[in-house]
Amino acid sequence: MAEERIVSADSHVIEPPDVWTARIDRRFADRAPHVVTEFKGKSGINDYADFVMETDWAIGEVLQALEQNGFTQNTLVMVASDNGCSPVAGYPELLEHGHNPSYLFRGMKSDIWDGGHRIPFIVRWPGKVAAGSQSDQLVSLGDLLATCADLLGAKLPDNAGEDSLSILPALLGTAHGSLREAIVYHSIEGRFGIQQGKWKLELCPGSGGWSNGAWSNPSDIVAAAQGLPLLQLYDVSVDIGEKNNLQAGHPDIVERLTKLLEKYVADGRSTPGAPQKNDHPVDIFKKQLNKPPKTAATKNSEPEPD
Repeated sequence: MAEERIVSADSHVIEPPDVWTARIDRRFADRAPHVVTEFKGKSGINDYADFVMETDWAIGEVLQALEQNGFTQNTLVMVASDNGCSPVAGYPELLEHGHNPSYLFRGMKSDIWDGGHRIPFIVRWPGKVAAGSQSDQLVSLGDLLATCADLLGAKLPDNAGEDSLSILPALLGTAHGSLREAIVYHSIEGRFGIQQGKWKLELCPGSGGWSNGAWSNPSDIVAAAQGLPLLQLYDVSVDIGEKNNLQAGHPDIVERLTKLLEKYVADGRSTPGAPQKNDHPVDIFKKQLNKPPKTAATKNSEPEPD
């Protein structure tokens, strides 16, 4: 897909660069990891590592095409992942070779912990974003909607991008203080989390996702059976690996963050704007997910007839 769009760029029969770079990203990563022949086995580890090398190459090809066609100076390039690394990447093989896709973060794709959500986010915008700069703002890929609208001078309607916030001040280095009040997390099992500043609250006892005990990351059912607290609270400024659950010692913070999440649910949004209706009723605790599913034998109190 990278070659297809770059050929179009070189022939100048293209849409504006902001359109075609976005299409490369979506189409290339649709069913990862898929590896073209010339990258198969190149990493010497597994298909996922080959795919990462292929992705790196494809991004380089895009940047080279921008440069060759004179688009570099007026093109905003953003590179990111969509979520934490999937277990199909082959964690044991990668760890054997000294690479942990989750880095210092706990969990993986699908989980409520940062290993399920933290991603690289790299921006290049010559003359706008200072080279080598960093930001400690708490941002989400969902913020790109409001950011692009801000860039275009467009106003989003109240019922669009209810959790999207423009990060343009962070990109331009003009932000003073935190851009957002808090950010809401959601695991693949529907478990909620919310982070405000250094405090991250997770309304489940375990991973909320696919992690099921490996690397001391129990599923919710396992964690509840082990008697672990039904809530998790971490100070991520000193515990980025989310290892020390502080919920018992800070009931005030648990209450404050829970009420803030309830407010967001009631408002149908986490950003300023007119309240919106949710698509369906929202249960932020989902305590039923802490229990094993009922077996066929326990679903009915009476035996089936012969």
